[in-house]
Amino acid sequence: MKASLVALLIGCQVLLVVSQLFLKHAMNLAERTPRPTAQVAFFSGLFLAAMTLWFLLWLGFLQVMPLSEVQPWEGLSPVLLVLGAAVFLREKVSREAWFGIVLISAGVVLVSVG
Repeated sequence: MKASLVALLIGCQVLLVVSQLFLKHAMNLAERTPRPTAQVAFFSGLFLAAMTLWFLLWLGFLQVMPLSEVQPWEGLSPVLLVLGAAVFLREKVSREAWFGIVLISAGVVLVSVG
């Protein structure tokens, strides 16, 4: 697999995670009183834009690559999402959660090479 394709696949997963972080941030803002409506709308819009771009990229990958080569890259999402939530949203992540993420990722790798 070409390095440029690997970079695009990783970038696509990062885009998915970023979109989910935008949505979570928008929902956190929506709980505040008074509600910062403009900020909620802004981050909701960023979520929609990033998720749409991710979806279109993912469909492009599925058109030109076998599903068995594309799907394992989804295994990056849980790791990146928890890492992003810990860093950007300051969420606490337990050791058990990290262990579970490692197991999920290992399972995806085993399925993809089997």
